[in-house]
Amino acid sequence: MNIRILGLPLVAAALLALAGCSSPTVVTLQNGTQYLTKDAPNTRTADGFYEFEDISGKKVRVRADEVATVRKED
Repeated sequence: MNIRILGLPLVAAALLALAGCSSPTVVTLQNGTQYLTKDAPNTRTADGFYEFEDISGKKVRVRADEVATVRKED
């Protein structure tokens, strides 16, 4: 069998599997500010902060006591 015939479906399946791994998350702060992230944020770091990247690519770091909720996007 030709490798090109087998390769294309395998590449497509791999890309679909990787795309399904991310889970958009909404981080809501105590003051009502909401951040939409591409993936779940890093839980509390050793110094007591949440670190994540919002959908615009900006790195955000907030104190854990300022975070009200972290939930998957509906």
